[in-house]
Amino acid sequence: MKVALIQMNATSDKSRNIVRAVDLVKEAIACQSRFVLLPEVFNFRGVLTQSRDIQWIAEPIGGESLRPFMTLAKKHKVFILAGSVYEKVKGMKKVYNTSVLIDDHGKISTRYRKIHLFDAIIGKKVIKESKLFASGRKMAIGVVGKFRVGLSVCYDLRFPQLYKSYARQGAQVLCVPSAFTKATGQAHWEVLLRARAIENLCYVLAPNQVGKDGRGIVSYGHSMVVAPWGNILAKASGYQEEIIYARLDRVVLSRARKMLPQVRRNSKEPLMRDMTTVIM
Repeated sequence: MKVALIQMNATSDKSRNIVRAVDLVKEAIACQSRFVLLPEVFNFRGVLTQSRDIQWIAEPIGGESLRPFMTLAKKHKVFILAGSVYEKVKGMKKVYNTSVLIDDHGKISTRYRKIHLFDAIIGKKVIKESKLFASGRKMAIGVVGKFRVGLSVCYDLRFPQLYKSYARQGAQVLCVPSAFTKATGQAHWEVLLRARAIENLCYVLAPNQVGKDGRGIVSYGHSMVVAPWGNILAKASGYQEEIIYARLDRVVLSRARKMLPQVRRNSKEPLMRDMTTVIM
């Protein structure tokens, strides 16, 4: 199966970001991609200082940010991962950072609310996602063609027990749409992605943001496809928007798992007992 990872430089202009994402997805589809992935918060990267700001930018799942991709998925019979959007829930002041998988019929098949929120100090910039976002509590596995796909978002990458739990539930592909910063990315991005692939014998698909956002924070780029053996199949640059392509092969997956069967056996025990897995 051919996959396409879209690396974007989303801004504080939501409408512009959606149009740009649609154009890039169309380009990927024109190149015969069957599964197209967008990065985290592809529809908005700007300053959100108060709850009223985020309520203005957030929307219910199936809203304006997702509808164009649902139409494209249905028309072209492709799967699209809308990296993540700001999900508004009635009665909540905070919102969720939600990754949405759209199936090849144009339907929302799986959604995942980011569990691990990014609270950090990057240089002189303070990032505190927990101030505005609510933390998700459920893992989510979707189906893309013949592959079972475990969903996650960005900072989740640092918590290997999540991915071990996905592997235990039969995931073969791990998706990590991100807005990984340059400061942390240049030190940890590649090694973490390759580690998650190797320790779970899964493909890892990680579309990342690139460039400076509306807050002045620079994302690392270097979107990446990693094979179950840990080798990098495709890698983007660190300085521009672009699309990278690769092919997922069930034979390659099976071969890696046969070579190291003990890795699979060690994944049988649940590691995240306090969380529910949603399989759709």
